[in-house]
Amino acid sequence: MASNDRDLPDLSGDPQPGDLIEIFRPAYQHWALYLGDGYIINLTPVDETQAAAMSSVKSVFSRKAVVRMQLLKEVVGSDSYRVNNKYDHNHTPLPVSEIIQRAQVLIDQEVSYDLLGSNCEHFVTLLRYGEGVSEQQASRAIGAISLVTAAASAFSVLGLINTRSRNRPF
Repeated sequence: MASNDRDLPDLSGDPQPGDLIEIFRPAYQHWALYLGDGYIINLTPVDETQAAAMSSVKSVFSRKAVVRMQLLKEVVGSDSYRVNNKYDHNHTPLPVSEIIQRAQVLIDQEVSYDLLGSNCEHFVTLLRYGEGVSEQQASRAIGAISLVTAAASAFSVLGLINTRSRNRPF
């Protein structure tokens, strides 16, 4: 579903080929590029099914990604999204035909992935503008990693408590 959040600028609408799509995951934003006819191109972890895509924790720690063409509605799932060509004011988009051609050549290719230097936003802006741009800052990445680490620690502690309580003789 498209985002209707009042705190966000109204950048939503029907995506057009070449548009950047910002998908709001629980702890971060995932980026894709709209190809047309309901399809997007985006980065997914190498060792996961297309359905799991970049929605998993594993994507934060991946060093490689696979370029996939998928249906926008399947990638978004129950999350929200918006068209967000936020860099158009200071970067000139390439012609749509060139954006689509550059994207199609990369489908099913394995590429390097780095949360801070070569992430999904860098990937789609490289396709749209010919230059990888990302405002996703280190503090946001560190915050997401901290959240994942805290959750993993909490589950470990809960598992340890549960195991100890089962092993009591009384």
